[in-house]
Amino acid sequence: MTSLPISTILGLVGDLKDGDPAQKRFRDYLENDVNDVGLLRDFINECLAQKGDQYNFAFQDLVIYLGKFLGLKHEYGRYRGTTNVPGHDGAWFTHDGFCVVIEVKKTDVYAIKIETLIGYIDRLISDRTIGSWDSALGLYVVGKLEPELKQLENAIVAQKRTNQLRIISAEALMSLAEIANEFDVGHDDIVSILKPVKPLIDPTIDLLTRVVQRPEEASAAIQEIPVNQETIAEDEIHYWITPVKSIDEETAEECIKRLVGEEGLYAFGERTPGRTSLKVGDKICFYAAAGVGVIGHAVVASLPEKKHHKKVRYPDKYPWIFKLKDIKLYLDTPTVIDAALRGRLDAFKGKQVEGRWAWFVQATHKVTARDFSLLIRG
Repeated sequence: MTSLPISTILGLVGDLKDGDPAQKRFRDYLENDVNDVGLLRDFINECLAQKGDQYNFAFQDLVIYLGKFLGLKHEYGRYRGTTNVPGHDGAWFTHDGFCVVIEVKKTDVYAIKIETLIGYIDRLISDRTIGSWDSALGLYVVGKLEPELKQLENAIVAQKRTNQLRIISAEALMSLAEIANEFDVGHDDIVSILKPVKPLIDPTIDLLTRVVQRPEEASAAIQEIPVNQETIAEDEIHYWITPVKSIDEETAEECIKRLVGEEGLYAFGERTPGRTSLKVGDKICFYAAAGVGVIGHAVVASLPEKKHHKKVRYPDKYPWIFKLKDIKLYLDTPTVIDAALRGRLDAFKGKQVEGRWAWFVQATHKVTARDFSLLIRG
């Protein structure tokens, strides 16, 4: 049985407002009924896909609640600040009193001024909630790593606040929570990860995700999850899903629109799983990371060829180029891989659909023909 979507839950608890009973009902629901990171991932992805204050406020509370899965004490903040009450979004506390003050940003439509978060922490120090900056860290949790976020990172570096302010995407934060709950990653490890050398934490999380991925999940992700165990014929079509991440220069959607939609090609890295198995006639779908969903699919029209292509960003990192045909993009109407869809996929047979599921979209791998059809809404 799958959980209700966050839209239904918000309808049941009422409009979220500071001090309103609806706020308490929603937070009580999280504390009492949401005990799995996979379910939190579904809720957060749904909030990121929707617009409006209710989804913004719910996203804020969900991010703060994630602290529980990191082994940290969490404290909710206000949706909106007032003159007499600090407006920080929430905080996490370590066992030894170190405080992570959180600023949640679902979108970067509005410029983010670091002075605001600095002011929140200064106020908490003044109120003696925090001892000093030596025992505090400001953390920006952003919905997506969009190009404009570079300005925030540059501001942190320019004002020499790299030891005081950090940035992490919601996707990386969820991966960190999954790691903390599934593997031998303790409280001290989490604290050290949140305090890296550079402002952006995502590269550290990406590394950990690759290193600690469970052997059976890695095997399934890199190879395939067939309907049966019979040998697949040499000339049989294979079906693939490949993740696409946003980078500083462009979002995943912009990348697919440019490379796949306009150029009719795609590029794999030297170590991309399945690169040597990809063949002409195979079908491939593109998953925009950070919970966006499958945003397009195509048929492979050539074998991967190692060469530089002027349209590929970082050609040294992604030198294996292959052509595509029969391309279909649906950038504005992605297929969201939510619990309801996972419950129908062959890949999740015998697995908890609300459990940890990011392994399914973290690496390029084969899927069954049936799963491919469901992913592209065939």
